[in-house]
Amino acid sequence: MDPGGCSRVIGFAGLSHLGIVSSVAAAARGQQVVAYDADRILVERIEAGRFPVLEPGLSELFRERRSSIRLSSDIDSLAECHTIVFSLDVPTDSGNRSDLEPLRELIRNVSARTSAETAFVVLSQVPPGFTRALNRGRLFYQVETLVFGSAVERALNPERFIVGCDKPEEPFPETFRDYLNAFSCPILKMRYESAELAKIAINMFLIASVSMTNTLAELCERIGAEWSEVAPALRLDRRIGPHAYLTPGLGISGGNLERDIVTIQELSRSAGTDANVPEACLDNSRYRKNWVFRALHREVLSKSADPVVGVLGLSYKPDTASTKNSPALELIQALSEFQVKAYDPEAAVTAFAGARVLRVSSALEACEDADAVVIATAWREFGSLELTAVRDAMKGRVLIDPFKVVDTARASLICLWGLRNDGIENPDSGQFRIRRESPRRHSRGRRHGRPGVFFERTESPWSRGRAATQGSRSAGRHARCDFCPDTGSRA
Repeated sequence: MDPGGCSRVIGFAGLSHLGIVSSVAAAARGQQVVAYDADRILVERIEAGRFPVLEPGLSELFRERRSSIRLSSDIDSLAECHTIVFSLDVPTDSGNRSDLEPLRELIRNVSARTSAETAFVVLSQVPPGFTRALNRGRLFYQVETLVFGSAVERALNPERFIVGCDKPEEPFPETFRDYLNAFSCPILKMRYESAELAKIAINMFLIASVSMTNTLAELCERIGAEWSEVAPALRLDRRIGPHAYLTPGLGISGGNLERDIVTIQELSRSAGTDANVPEACLDNSRYRKNWVFRALHREVLSKSADPVVGVLGLSYKPDTASTKNSPALELIQALSEFQVKAYDPEAAVTAFAGARVLRVSSALEACEDADAVVIATAWREFGSLELTAVRDAMKGRVLIDPFKVVDTARASLICLWGLRNDGIENPDSGQFRIRRESPRRHSRGRRHGRPGVFFERTESPWSRGRAATQGSRSAGRHARCDFCPDTGSRA
């Protein structure tokens, strides 16, 4: 069939592992395909069914769909296509750095021979910023999911398509839309950089899973456990299976998780196995629990002589009264030198050692005369607060919402103040400001002469922050401390 006579022609530029599998899968899903590579010998071998890669089912699928695939080493053959997918594998050097120049050259060469109306799709794995830098209209980035040994199955039956766009709200070009829809899977549209990072994030989560699996499997060998017996229990856990927990929070809380990490550390030490990964998880948890204090310091504590902080929520998570390892209680302890008004609908905490805490009976009461309010537990009732009343009750205008409990669209509609996506308003505007950001880790820098050190493990996570604030509060700014990215190198 002549590809130029069909509105569903899709081209693939670059017949490396990724391009071969992707082009054959597209043909198997009913697309008319032009598959191009500048290497004439490679193209001839593929035409003869001799593939440079080994993938179960590839040869059979190619034979079945051969009539839908036009192979070519003539770059001008791509001019017939309405959508062109750049599917060249990106090589890496000895330091595991990507060599993007062959891909850039391929894109330049194809661009010179095709219309500006042709949709370009970058399927090759590239770093964040690559696609936008191409500076071309009708350009998309699609996350590839190539896995050696099961590439055909994954290409035919993808879990989802992740597509980066310049303007995610706009529809796809018809040919690209038809191609995506042919696979009958969810399609996630997002900006270029988000899609590019999504690919890296998927791999990083996989790395973490593999690392933890290796750590525990090694431990099994030393203590008489059998990893093949443990693994099925994990696969049946909704949080690890298809319902993985991906919501940012304030570290590990409750009792069981931290206990288990400590147990693994102790067992590993006694058995002589590596425990760096679980130790890193615990370090990360400590850091995340400090996030609220750092935000408070930046927005309020460094700017007010005697601020009042309202804390909404004391339990370690909603729908429980337990405060075991609660980030809220650690925050209150860190704020022992300041006035705190705390409220929780269920937690029965009444005493706070060494802290100036007033336990109140409602969320609104905790907001009264507060310079800042922290939603420390994601109770549902906090999401239905009347934000106009909150604003009027507060003395300051800072609400820290790490769990994204507050509906910013509702706040803007009802209370008539503008909220940016990051939730931060002009501090001089007098408007109510919502601080809504996930507790993320800043890049590590040098701190007090020691690279990457935020606090000693033997200290309370808050002790340095409290010590740094004492004696400088009256001056209106705190001294340098490890919690505060605005007082030196970013934490």
